[in-house]
Amino acid sequence: MSDFARRTREDVERIEAETLAPAATLAVDTVGRAVPEAPDPYRTAFARDRDRVLHTKAFRRLKHKTQVFMNPEGDHVVTRLTHTLQVNQIGRTIARALGLNEDLTEAICLAHDVGHSPFGHTGEDALSDYIEGEWLHSAQGVRIFEVLEPVNLTWEVLDGIRAHSWKIPELPATPEGWICRFADRIAYLAADAEDAMRADVIRYSDLPALSLATFGEPGSQWISSMIAAVVDESLRTGSVSMEPEMLRIMTDLRSFMFERVYLRPETEDQRRKVIGIVHHLVDYFVAHPGEIPESYRHDDADTLTQVIDYVAGMTDRFAIRTHDGLFRPRLF
Repeated sequence: MSDFARRTREDVERIEAETLAPAATLAVDTVGRAVPEAPDPYRTAFARDRDRVLHTKAFRRLKHKTQVFMNPEGDHVVTRLTHTLQVNQIGRTIARALGLNEDLTEAICLAHDVGHSPFGHTGEDALSDYIEGEWLHSAQGVRIFEVLEPVNLTWEVLDGIRAHSWKIPELPATPEGWICRFADRIAYLAADAEDAMRADVIRYSDLPALSLATFGEPGSQWISSMIAAVVDESLRTGSVSMEPEMLRIMTDLRSFMFERVYLRPETEDQRRKVIGIVHHLVDYFVAHPGEIPESYRHDDADTLTQVIDYVAGMTDRFAIRTHDGLFRPRLF
């Protein structure tokens, strides 16, 4: 008699149907993939998507992309990859507490920021200068998984990536997509405040008193309090949401972080330099499209789109190194 028990995909799908909440998105009910595939013997469709995201080059590049501090050197500064892992942990906790689909939640959370440009939101602003409207990393994330590194993700995961940002008016179609929205904001507020205090950008005493009184100490207490506010309100209302007063306090905390950390006047010179780097790179490769790597050239895309695909995919340090190689005067 073996001490193990074989658990097939069908077993997992049956367990999901028997144990998850009525609102949960079941893998067996997925809308499906753009290209139909034979099912995996052990993994559900959403578990398969989670694994596919982890193995992409775009996911690996997140370790050298900015969260807040550009091209960070410190070992403990949050990067886009560590932020993603934190979002994933928070998302799984909320999904488990609400009886929702953890595999789908994890796939969305791990993939949500893959489309980010170098230099964080400043990089997004710089790329927006080249298109109608606003360049969004959420839309770029979908493009990566559909075109640049096509891995044939399910519709539900792509929808969660597309709609994870609060800027997007079209709301997530699944409760698991809504979880990623809240997990993303919870993760970056908690981690960014700690990073800002370590960098002496703000002091503990600068933090809004109401945030401290409501959520506790920055870090794990903030995360636990915000998770509880989502879980409790979601159970009360029947949809993924946060208790309104808690949401208002969290929104005020976010406004504080934008004013005192993200857009503080001291960063304006750095922001101008970063925007200049991105503009120089885009302009150069538009003028020299033959130097774009083959993997970013697609017959269905015009030259500017191919260039933006390439520049947006760069890590902070690769963008700086490429810019230096093209524009910094050589002594010899």
